[in-house]
Amino acid sequence: MARKNKKADFDHSNGIAPGLVVKTKKRLVVAAGRSHTELANAVAQSLGTELVPTEYRTFASGEILTRFEESIRGCDVFLIQSFGPPVNEWLMELLIMLDGAKRASAKRISVVAPYYPYSRQDKKGRGREPISARLVADLLKTAGADRVMSVDLHAAQIQGFFDGPVDHLFAKPVLLEYFQETLSDADRDRLTVVSPDTGRVRVADQWSDSLDAPLAIIHKRRDPNVANQVTVNEIVGQVEGRVCLLVDDMIDTGGTIVKAAEALKANGAERVIVAATHAIFSDPATERLQSRAIDAVVVTDTVPIPAEKRFPTLTILPIAPLLARAIHEVFEDGSVTSMFDGAA
Repeated sequence: MARKNKKADFDHSNGIAPGLVVKTKKRLVVAAGRSHTELANAVAQSLGTELVPTEYRTFASGEILTRFEESIRGCDVFLIQSFGPPVNEWLMELLIMLDGAKRASAKRISVVAPYYPYSRQDKKGRGREPISARLVADLLKTAGADRVMSVDLHAAQIQGFFDGPVDHLFAKPVLLEYFQETLSDADRDRLTVVSPDTGRVRVADQWSDSLDAPLAIIHKRRDPNVANQVTVNEIVGQVEGRVCLLVDDMIDTGGTIVKAAEALKANGAERVIVAATHAIFSDPATERLQSRAIDAVVVTDTVPIPAEKRFPTLTILPIAPLLARAIHEVFEDGSVTSMFDGAA
């Protein structure tokens, strides 16, 4: 029997045999908006890469144009955008970049939003109010996001707002390592972890277990008709003569934290240290946080903190290594949950 000519089985136009599956190597691309370029560059550096060159324009009318300056076709794109002020401008820029990445044929687009915008609008507090955190999730999905990654969501249920995978990261390991290294043995013996309100008790309780310290809770009441104002009512737990570690997910105007610190000092606390993930620092937070009731403030750099909002008792810890590791796990189809000892 005559041997068939194998050359006839190939398409000479591209050199690929019919039915042959060609596997291309995955390519990770890190891109970023303009909201926090210092953090984005640090994440890229931790991953051993560079940010994809991107053109940004803001026209006289306020309209935004972005363009990736090299091909991202078939790439696994991680788009970093944090949400310090002006939040709405950065949100619109992110949506435009998502649309651009989708139209550039990116294989998968993951939004890395260290601080999730509108996270405090996670439910209806009164009639006829929007649930803006859900709206943001819908906008991200519609614009082209396949996945969302964020740190210390204000409310865990936000994970369910996005129709796709959500990686909820925790800054606690970063903050906890700092306190384990800097607190003296005497401070640890007198340490009490304090929740600034009943809504943060679960997080404070986890801190209490990690530091082997008792827990105290501050009961507060808000006026639903007045934004950013809190009345502290009472403290549940022993704080007299103690070093109090106030833990929260964010500091905005600083009203809650300062009132809590003042209440702790009024009840005999020796020192008050504040730990928070997101340092939004809306005015007059910087002035308030330098109150004599607060001895130290420790935050991460999930949002940019300009020089004029920094003060002597402030310590800023880098979040980039945590984000970079999570991005690596997602890209390599690993486990993000394993980064937090199974907590998710």
